[in-house]
Amino acid sequence: MNKLFENKTVLVTGAGSGIGKAAALGFAREGAKVIAVDVNETAGNETIDLIRSENGEAIYIKTDISNETQVIELIQKVVELYGHLDCAFNNAAIPGKLGKTTIDYDSADWDRLININLKGTWLCMKHEIIQMLKQGHGAIVNTASDAGLIALPGLNPAYVAAKHGIVGLTKLAAIEFADKNIRINAIAPGMTRTGMTKDLIEGAPSEKEVASYLPIKRVADPTEIAEAAIWLASNKASFVTGTILSVDGGSVAD
Repeated sequence: MNKLFENKTVLVTGAGSGIGKAAALGFAREGAKVIAVDVNETAGNETIDLIRSENGEAIYIKTDISNETQVIELIQKVVELYGHLDCAFNNAAIPGKLGKTTIDYDSADWDRLININLKGTWLCMKHEIIQMLKQGHGAIVNTASDAGLIALPGLNPAYVAAKHGIVGLTKLAAIEFADKNIRINAIAPGMTRTGMTKDLIEGAPSEKEVASYLPIKRVADPTEIAEAAIWLASNKASFVTGTILSVDGGSVAD
């Protein structure tokens, strides 16, 4: 039986942990040649070691996605190695300092988070799309958040602003390149058990209490979020573009 990504190259940012790691493993199981991108060399290499241990194909490329020169070099290297870039999952992000309001968030912290989460996603999209236009096809999935769809006090203004920005970028680019055989979508995860949400979950009396606020009454596993991204990137979603897919256990609907 053919796998969803047989003979396809898939780039995953933030592949060293959490949703990105789960997605990299999932893409590889579906036959993709995975380019695992992360600033953390140890974590990135651990991901490709796991993929290779399951007879998958993967390489690790260290990249600071907020640096345009590094992003350009990343795409160039992918094309040099494989000749094309079929899909990209732009997932890398940082949480920033939690529990800060609009008036007590530090401007230096704002700049760092926006540079990585929003500018970094835009830079990846920009140069992925340039390559996909050359080859005549491609699929991109970005990681937004339920914090990109509604206001979520308790996080911080930069994170919420960045994720709202990713929603807007995704919709705009999807329309701009819909007739160029390039699909662009985003997932909007809810509370997921990752390193990024560790402080939020551990700051509560228990994970059970955190889950009690969710309609589905549990926290997501990273694999559940990754599967949504994998579907959106696959040909099974061939008529889907410009969509922000909530994967949040009903949080936004509540």
